Amino acid sequence: MSIKTKTLSVRVKDKHVAVLQQMAFEVNQVFNLANEITSKAYSNAGEFGAQKPKWLSAFDVQKLTAGIQKERGWSIGSATIQEVVADHGKARNQFKRSKLRWRISGGAKRSLGWVPFKSRAVVWKNGQVKFAGHFFKIWDSYGLADYKFRAGSFSEDSRGRWYFNVCVESATQPTTATSAVGIDLGLKDYATPSEGKKLEAGTFYRDLQKELGKAQRANKKCRVKAIHAKIKNRRKDALHKYTTALVNSHAAIFVGDVSSSKLAKTKMAKSVLDAGWVMLKTQLKYKAIARSVVFEVVNESYSTQTCSCCGAISANSPKGRAGLRIREWIFCECGTTHDRDVNAAKNILAAGHRRLAVGIPLI
Repeated sequence: MSIKTKTLSVRVKDKHVAVLQQMAFEVNQVFNLANEITSKAYSNAGEFGAQKPKWLSAFDVQKLTAGIQKERGWSIGSATIQEVVADHGKARNQFKRSKLRWRISGGAKRSLGWVPFKSRAVVWKNGQVKFAGHFFKIWDSYGLADYKFRAGSFSEDSRGRWYFNVCVESATQPTTATSAVGIDLGLKDYATPSEGKKLEAGTFYRDLQKELGKAQRANKKCRVKAIHAKIKNRRKDALHKYTTALVNSHAAIFVGDVSSSKLAKTKMAKSVLDAGWVMLKTQLKYKAIARSVVFEVVNESYSTQTCSCCGAISANSPKGRAGLRIREWIFCECGTTHDRDVNAAKNILAAGHRRLAVGIPLI
């Protein structure tokens, strides 16, 4: 048994929305203040007496904003202010920009609410989350009393609902499975394993497409957001169930490196985006880490055309877009009948085994 860190997300009850929105407004003020300080320093405005543009670190900005919550009567504490400034500094370093986009608190283009906190800034008390002197009731579906809280945040979604997101330490049991599986990602079936149950194409978007269109034409913005959330939740639920079953029953998982971003530029864009391949691979990756399962994304070139039995490529193999409608074919060299996706999954599994056999070269 090992100790792993995971993030839990639970919904905050709506009666706390006003308090959280006020905190989010204060967070935006801190972020914009940090933005102003760093941009002025870099543009050599003269306030800091610098001869050249000066790149302030997050620590420098934290010193300049120390005690501002008392000065302005804010409800957020100094730890939250430090976390906001640290996040601002991290984003500046990542994008190599002295000034980021302003966080907007109102209007049509407002930024979604976000209130970060550090470890020990929140505690579980009397069945509620205590933060910054306020108690927040939540829909506790995880039994949070059994976990030790670390850093996290309160966040708002597009419908104005708030969530409590926190990192916790959790004991995980390494998998006892011994089998390996290759996964071919597609559109007729979203995921086809080399052995086992397929993830059949669920029309998450298309099932609600007509209803979504009616709401958009009627300019019912709240209804449009609700339908989009329903589509997202259906997709996430289906993928969670499928990836959990895979990780629990295999010791090694190999997935083809199909690019959803490239296919999204074709006529298949709607189906590609509805499949959620990126979400599926992301879920497999972190769940595999938690259960000590090997997970690799391998090159799937020629996996459809190659015979998984003899390893040859024949003239009658399905090729290109024209071959997408060929779902079953008989390999002329050895006479084996192949299911297109299962054959590709077996070749992906073989490629994964070859990668493990070669290992990581010494530098």
